[in-house]
Amino acid sequence: MRVRATARGWTAVWLVVLALAQTAAFLLVWRFAVHTGTGQWLDTVALTGNRIGQDRIDGLVNRILNAMSVVSLLAAMVVIFFIALIRGRKALAISATLLIAGANVTTQVLKYVIDRPALGIDPQRDAVGNSLPSGHTTIAASVALALILVLPAKVRVLGAFLGTAYAAVAGVATLSAGWHRPSDAVAAFLVVGVWAALAGLLLLVFQHEQAQVAPDDAHKVAASVLGIGGLLAVLGCGLALSGLLDQQQVPVDELTRRTLFIGYAGSAAGIAGTMGVVAALVLLSVHRLVPRWKG
Repeated sequence: MRVRATARGWTAVWLVVLALAQTAAFLLVWRFAVHTGTGQWLDTVALTGNRIGQDRIDGLVNRILNAMSVVSLLAAMVVIFFIALIRGRKALAISATLLIAGANVTTQVLKYVIDRPALGIDPQRDAVGNSLPSGHTTIAASVALALILVLPAKVRVLGAFLGTAYAAVAGVATLSAGWHRPSDAVAAFLVVGVWAALAGLLLLVFQHEQAQVAPDDAHKVAASVLGIGGLLAVLGCGLALSGLLDQQQVPVDELTRRTLFIGYAGSAAGIAGTMGVVAALVLLSVHRLVPRWKG
């Protein structure tokens, strides 16, 4: 198999760009969804639309969300840590643990410091205050991306698809259960994406100069499927929600069932699509961060 030396400088630049881009995206989501009337209205429409068919999926949604706790997160961290150690990758074990811990601590800090102004759009939930980012979504996404980092190349694609699907379902489940607005889940994925890039930079610091990578480990096809599929879902979300804006002056409780369903389904697509894009970026980079030949 062809191997070549890692281009650590360019990889570092790529990771910095990813971290900055996802930070900027998080700031845009925060400003739009939390501080504008349009953003709060769209979130409220989606959150109200979750009632359609909720009784059919309520049991499944609750099982998914109840499985996520501090105990389950710690258990997942231990498993991921030991997968990396079994592979003889101490720096990888530390970086993956840092990704999970850093993302979840950041989410909890942001939930505490972000202020959500009451604009009178969702008075029933205004008293609850800020809910961005989603803690449950952060747990699922951080474990999913950490798995992409620590799994061997032979099973990495399978792990990426399963982890991405699980995190996307978890994000949509928080909306379906009425626990979180769609922007909360999207913001959580972006927080985890930033920490994945930072974990990658840490891996580069410990990477040997003579480390070799195999181009076949790039998983370009799988990353393209996740990335393009995610972008199409996000685009579909944008088109669906933009079509609702001409009804913004209508109180949410007076909207038709069709409008509420479009808001909910479009937002669910946006949640899943964001996770697909974030996971694709990690899958596209991991072969340079965890080279098969360490040197």
